[in-house]
Amino acid sequence: MNISPGQAPLFSQKINFDMATKTSSTTKEKIKLETLLTAYGLMCTEKAMAELYEANKEVTNKYVHATSRGHEAIQLALGMQLLPQDFVAPYYRDDSILLGIGMEPYELMAQLLAKRDDPFSGGRTYYSHPSLRRENMPKIPHQSSSTGMQAIPITGVGQGMKYLEEQGISNLDTGQAPPVAVCSIGDGAMTEGEVSEAMQMAALHQMPMLYLVQDNGWGISATGAEMYNQNAAEFAKGFKGIETRSIDGSHFEECYLTLQEVLKTIRKERRPFLVHATVPLLNHHTSGVRKEWYRTDLEEHKPEDPLIHLHHYLMEKGVKETTLIDIQQEKQTFVEEQYKKALSLDDPRPSDLFTHTFHPSPVSEEAGTRKPEGGEEVMMVDAALHAVENILKEYPEALLYGQDVGGNLGGVFREAALLTKKFGHKRVFNTPIQEAYIIGSTVGMSAVGCKPIVEIQFADYIWPGLNQLYAEVSRSYYLSNGKWPVQSLIRVPIGAYGSGGPYHSSSVESAILSIRGVKVVYPSNAADMKGLMRAAFLDPNPVVMFEHKGLYWGKVPGSKASRTIEPSDDYVIPLGKANVYQAASEEAIENGESCVVITYGMGVHWTINASKAYPGQVEILDLRTLEPLDWPAIEAAVKRHNKVLLLTEEVQMNSFAESIAGRISSELFEQLDAPVHILGAAPMPAIPLNSVLEATMLPNAEKVQAKLEALLSY
Repeated sequence: MNISPGQAPLFSQKINFDMATKTSSTTKEKIKLETLLTAYGLMCTEKAMAELYEANKEVTNKYVHATSRGHEAIQLALGMQLLPQDFVAPYYRDDSILLGIGMEPYELMAQLLAKRDDPFSGGRTYYSHPSLRRENMPKIPHQSSSTGMQAIPITGVGQGMKYLEEQGISNLDTGQAPPVAVCSIGDGAMTEGEVSEAMQMAALHQMPMLYLVQDNGWGISATGAEMYNQNAAEFAKGFKGIETRSIDGSHFEECYLTLQEVLKTIRKERRPFLVHATVPLLNHHTSGVRKEWYRTDLEEHKPEDPLIHLHHYLMEKGVKETTLIDIQQEKQTFVEEQYKKALSLDDPRPSDLFTHTFHPSPVSEEAGTRKPEGGEEVMMVDAALHAVENILKEYPEALLYGQDVGGNLGGVFREAALLTKKFGHKRVFNTPIQEAYIIGSTVGMSAVGCKPIVEIQFADYIWPGLNQLYAEVSRSYYLSNGKWPVQSLIRVPIGAYGSGGPYHSSSVESAILSIRGVKVVYPSNAADMKGLMRAAFLDPNPVVMFEHKGLYWGKVPGSKASRTIEPSDDYVIPLGKANVYQAASEEAIENGESCVVITYGMGVHWTINASKAYPGQVEILDLRTLEPLDWPAIEAAVKRHNKVLLLTEEVQMNSFAESIAGRISSELFEQLDAPVHILGAAPMPAIPLNSVLEATMLPNAEKVQAKLEALLSY
């Protein structure tokens, strides 16, 4: 829509500049008048935008949005001082930070209206959920709506900055000031456990981090008194090594000078700070949760309007009020023009929905030598170890971290043995017990050019990290409209072995496969382990690599085939390519006496042993990669044999295997000579410790053989 001159003026809520209280400071004179006037103009711009959105809410309220009214001083003080080499993680009320770094109002409005030219996400995500990758502006990795979740990815940026500097591979130009990573966050979000994980790592490793806490006293309708027993600065004192500042965030001069000092110190000394700024909240929580529904303190907040304070201060410095009124009118007209420009932009096209799921991988063909002449047989655990060691030798930006992977132990399965000794504790190191940080930090590490390999100690313990995997890692490439792919290799030992009991034996692949935007790999033997590990590392997308701990050493009865000749160091297998591990005879196929077992991991070995009772009749299709799924290989196998068994170690009900079976039944029904058979674990809440109960719950070769007998009888 167009705004006519008769519509509600943007400064319809006239500012009472007499409400401003005089302040004095001997340091105010250090700020150039030009800087103060720029800040004033941007505050007027933000106010004009907020009032425009309210005056045109039949259009602007189609999608939920918030504004920074009341928070402008602290946000502009930050945005105006950030450098192009810096990284910042704004949250959903931080449009003044975006104005401060140089964004145009119409660009923010393009996101407000979910337009195709929304520079952050192409119309995919909410207002003021930026992701920016411009040479002349600070970098902003993808931000989710999950409150407080930005703390871990942006702390990963700080970790990556420190790592690159320590390794001498920083990509800064000569003479550039060292970069800073800034986490902007609200006071309510500070109670999130993942914020504590981030601050723990920043304090432990002394990262160049600034946590900027904007405290307006409210969550949504919950007050600070209801949510926490101390403010953010008091809370941060529990993290030794994080220095704090507390300021009045409604006065631009105080905010600017405090952040100037803090940023200068971080750039020089490379250590973390937290700045706690108290600010008023002058607008709605969001357009969907309006202030009049619950706010009882609006009159108390109004006198603390940052625009009032700055207006008063500029007049004290001799700026004429007519000059300030001219700036107001100029910005009002400018915002109106910007709104018209945003309204004229095109909506996304239906085809835009399907772009940027995965960034193209450089590995598209199998390469290297799978079975070198004179090669030695290795266990899967050694194949994995050698693959990671070769990666660390070849790529200085690669590093490995997780629980117990560093030091003398090198992992509870010795899968990283001696790597710390070989590469140093800066490249292979232990983390605190915090799965969310281990996973989520890879977003920031990848953003600055690191290539992280991380490990979750057991699949049973991946659950605390799923919030980061789902909200941040998996969606970054898609919701940033292709700007921020996440190169993240997440190793996860999985599966039942040796009476590990209910907390060390679970199979969780279906849960991970429900998260779109993540690749999932599951090798069954040493050669595939080495080839897939390298391909997963080279893939520019997040990859979860499940490594069956019962196959690590090939000592489980019937799993000797997991040991293979070790491939060459450059061996790679493209993700998404299944392997016919065992073929059926042509005679059995022609006579209709064959079947295919579609499986992965330990299922391959159960089938190898079970199929000995039916020589030449059983093909084993080892999926190797569960996402992306090699559907053409499945389709070809079904058409070849017309009889199918899906085999998984997971509980069968609602599993990945059942979903494949359903798709086969739906799309290939006419090719089937028998119902699709499925075998998985019994539907129990957990795998018992007792070995008899464990065996009763899980599939094994004998159970597979019984299924094969039934299937081949058709």
